[in-house]
Amino acid sequence: MQHFSELNLCPALRHNLEKNEFVTPTPVQAQAIPPLLEGRDVVATAQTGTGKTLAFSIPVIEALAAVPRTKSIKVLILSPTRELAIQIDEAFRQLIEGMKIRTAVVVGGMSENNQLRDIQNGAEVVIATPGRLCDYIDRRLVDLSTAATVVLDEADRMLDMGFLPSLRIILDKVPRKRHTMLFSATMEQSVAGLVASYVNDPVRIAVEASAQTASQIDLYCFEVAQASKFDLLEHLLRQEQGSFLVFVSTKEGADRLTKFLHRGRHKVTSIHGDRSQKERNDALQGFKDGKYRVLVATDVAARGIHVDDIAHVVNYDLPQEPENFVHRVGRTGRAGARGASWTFVTPLERSDVRNYERSLGIQMQYREMPALPRPIGLIEDIDAFLASMGTNEPPAAAPKPTTTRSFSSRRRR
Repeated sequence: MQHFSELNLCPALRHNLEKNEFVTPTPVQAQAIPPLLEGRDVVATAQTGTGKTLAFSIPVIEALAAVPRTKSIKVLILSPTRELAIQIDEAFRQLIEGMKIRTAVVVGGMSENNQLRDIQNGAEVVIATPGRLCDYIDRRLVDLSTAATVVLDEADRMLDMGFLPSLRIILDKVPRKRHTMLFSATMEQSVAGLVASYVNDPVRIAVEASAQTASQIDLYCFEVAQASKFDLLEHLLRQEQGSFLVFVSTKEGADRLTKFLHRGRHKVTSIHGDRSQKERNDALQGFKDGKYRVLVATDVAARGIHVDDIAHVVNYDLPQEPENFVHRVGRTGRAGARGASWTFVTPLERSDVRNYERSLGIQMQYREMPALPRPIGLIEDIDAFLASMGTNEPPAAAPKPTTTRSFSSRRRR
């Protein structure tokens, strides 16, 4: 399949694809959609940002268009996070405009009354996180006995987050004879076990993550002292154009860095687990709309945050697992656009980044450190520091730059 126009779809869905300028499928869409339209179960592995949402949305909507509208749940879509569930719902609504198909989002941190009202009013598609849906099942507030289609999106992430017991409860409540679609960035042993238990004779699709990353994203790496990370980030913000998604390891670090960047007059916001759902939604929407140029995030945003045209991803802190590097970097270079990833590595982390390269099959471009002002990254109390300087502006650059060892640039043969 070279174009979506080749598919035999209902007129309304075809119109909505054209209206939203979906013309050429990505590799995972081209491989997954035809067998899904035939009713086959599919297990697909592809990195974040390759278009998996559209890959399952088109077959789901086409199947719904062929049956009468009824007030019963026909499709269940499970995702690991509420942000991803909301994003899926938004993408789904683009494609069902004018089709009278109703959806409901079932997640924690949002109004339970509104969610239950949407279900009771006849939602045929429920997009849910496993925890909240299990709560509804325990309280007998939802009936899944008519859900003949099940989509497991980011299955590996759901298992990483400890949702396997909840998944088993949920999948035991839907019909045994069902259409199952499983999408995952990786195919680890736990995911393989899920496939063996709950997927029937699937068509298996694999889009190599490393090839996608290498072809669409420039991977840069600096070796930098911990105390100079903030100054290096400031340098990149001055020198590079476009938006920045900056990943840090802790919620406290996210708040600290956000505050520092704000004092430096950058348009910045943050997302992490301690922020309320409204705060997270507002931050993400503001980043999407261009109100904020910089979004600082913990790994809560590494998957499932679909924001177009993110120019730069910065690994301010290294992720704990190599797989999370792929999910973070996958936030840029989406839908055929080029992106850049900047990874900050302390001297003690040299072996870690080499292990990432070997395990992921990637090659980073090691860059020489630019001339930076004196390091201020270890300062904990920003307000006290700025007050001691007698100004609300960031500290002035010292005349003598720091010297920091960098890996030499080389290409693996």
